[in-house]
Amino acid sequence: MQTLYVDTQTKLHDLCESLQASEWIALDTEFMRERTYYPQLCLIQVAIPGLSACIDPLNCEDLSPLLAVIYNESIVKVVHSGSQDMEIFFHLQNKVPAPLFDTQIAAPLLGYPEQAGYAKLVEAITGTHLDKAHTRADWSHRPLSAEQIKYALNDVIYLCEIYVFLKENLVKRNRLAWLDEDFIQLADSRRYANQPQHAWRRLKSTNKLRGGKLAVAQSLACWREATAQSDNKPRGWLLKDDVLTDIARQLPKSMDDLGRMRGLHDRIFKRYGKTILDLIASSIDKKPEPLPAFTRSQKPDVRQEAVVDLLNAIVHLRAAEQELSPVQLASRKELQQLVMGGKELEILQGWRYQLVGAELCEVLKGKLSVCISDGQLKIIKNETDE
Repeated sequence: MQTLYVDTQTKLHDLCESLQASEWIALDTEFMRERTYYPQLCLIQVAIPGLSACIDPLNCEDLSPLLAVIYNESIVKVVHSGSQDMEIFFHLQNKVPAPLFDTQIAAPLLGYPEQAGYAKLVEAITGTHLDKAHTRADWSHRPLSAEQIKYALNDVIYLCEIYVFLKENLVKRNRLAWLDEDFIQLADSRRYANQPQHAWRRLKSTNKLRGGKLAVAQSLACWREATAQSDNKPRGWLLKDDVLTDIARQLPKSMDDLGRMRGLHDRIFKRYGKTILDLIASSIDKKPEPLPAFTRSQKPDVRQEAVVDLLNAIVHLRAAEQELSPVQLASRKELQQLVMGGKELEILQGWRYQLVGAELCEVLKGKLSVCISDGQLKIIKNETDE
């Protein structure tokens, strides 16, 4: 394996000449975002069989030759848990490179654990133990050490190996096409846009708010996101989630009331206190956006749990047919959310939907029934009146 450290435009041009005819490339990034809203790109790693390289974007100011390769739609970009990497490229070009192949998404189709970390997957497939000592390194500091460069290169060198292994075995089991929708969604630019009006959906405590208090929380989350983007500062530096929801819950009416809020930094109080009070006053009488259906009840009732048990039996049946773990199709928590009306669930997307999600929806609608025949669980279509 030839390894390169690319820190000049000439080296970058030569590398891209070597990459442009490839059918696929392994791709990874190193970045920092502790003090910024947007990730600061510090390193790009690429690899193909026989060649791997670290590209230094802090020294190579013009990345256009490399971006032309990465955005080439005839080249598959292989990543592992690539959503954060794709967010970086979205902010660089306002779109996401495609097509993609994410090894973390693909691995469960061959029996590997859900959300498997890169090091664990490399060890399981290649037998190589990777040193993760530089996981928390400051990648913006120069020069990088030899150990840091080796660590970064390993993130794409072994990615090549596990991609080849996964793809070959998925093809053998006729499962490669199952991943098409998942990878299309991964390359959908809309998921990386972080639109301020949708920021409230990330708050964990909104299901406990109603009416005007929910409307205030939604307005505060929208303002916080837009301000964080404008200032390029972490949203938590403005208001932490618990402080934001406390403000929405208590609805302070004056600067004195607001100043008594626990966790509100003096700097934020002085700079944005009046803005926060104005947002409360203008939002309190608004109709809030509705909560996702499954957050209306924290726990399913006894009857809903019985339905969950039925759906879980179907999941177990389909998992056994495909030699998969049932948890790789749907957890019990996700089935609970489905029964309570949840929509944005993994079981309703991609290969899981094709394999069992659509069938579960038909059962919930009463179009399919479950019965026992010859001691076996059977799914039958209900007769309906024309």
